[in-house]
Amino acid sequence: MFRLAHLSDVHLGPLPDVSYRELASKRMVGYVNWHRNRRRVLTEGVLGAIVADMQASQPDHLAVTGDLVNLALDAEIELARIWLETLGKPGDVSVVPGNHDAYVPGAFDKTCRAWGPWMTGDGASPPTDRHGFPYMRVRGQVALIGVSTARATAPFMASGFFREDQSHRLGRMLDDAAKRGLFRVVMLHHPPVRGAVPQHKRLFGIGCFQTAMQKHGAELVLHGHSHLPTLYWIGGRGGPVPVVGAAAAGQSPGDSKPAAQYNLLDISGEAGAWSVRLTRRGLTGTALPPSDIMSVDLTPEARIVERT
Repeated sequence: MFRLAHLSDVHLGPLPDVSYRELASKRMVGYVNWHRNRRRVLTEGVLGAIVADMQASQPDHLAVTGDLVNLALDAEIELARIWLETLGKPGDVSVVPGNHDAYVPGAFDKTCRAWGPWMTGDGASPPTDRHGFPYMRVRGQVALIGVSTARATAPFMASGFFREDQSHRLGRMLDDAAKRGLFRVVMLHHPPVRGAVPQHKRLFGIGCFQTAMQKHGAELVLHGHSHLPTLYWIGGRGGPVPVVGAAAAGQSPGDSKPAAQYNLLDISGEAGAWSVRLTRRGLTGTALPPSDIMSVDLTPEARIVERT
């Protein structure tokens, strides 16, 4: 069995000191939003409890699906790099960037340079820009494929983008992994499902992504962005593909969004006969440490079993 842990939307805080020059951009909107809203509900103590519980579950690998930072300030990007070092060695942790990690023009390339070791495919050079995605890593019988949907957008927008050039590269990786009999996990930040988030946060290229799934297939898709623990299904070559979202990893209880959670995915079997069990662990009320929220077998006939 291969145990994969998944967390997302860390939004590390608190914010470092910000100069007036740095705020002369879209960052002004994000700065105000942080102090009015996110600072109150995204806390370091909650994130620490989630990470400690996750590490105690001894996963074989960890997937982090974006939004490690808030305004993509240089100091934030460096703080996130240090935080990633505490999670595990780069070979044991796979990261894809989110929209907050590419908040303003130029930030995405800085993110790639800082977090490159955690976003590098086997035998490949670390990415320096969006052309370095997707990347693929093979761990045991599992192929982890990291897709980037991150790009700087206008104020009040949090859209993602998935275009034909990345789709072609993704298709080749999916086909290669299939020929090798691997369980294929695709990681991206924005949910590739229509209606999963409001219009100003949606992914441009949902149709392109779903076409890639129908043509090439995958066994599992992991995403973040919505701050919701969701489960969708999209069409794929060979059968429906489960699309799993996660609550924000630092979310305090008592807000409109679910309190912090992470996903554990236990993968077993072989090509043509894979078995996947999803368990969500997180905060219930104000309870610490995290506990099981629910468990479900990821088959087309999946039935959610609530833990009591």
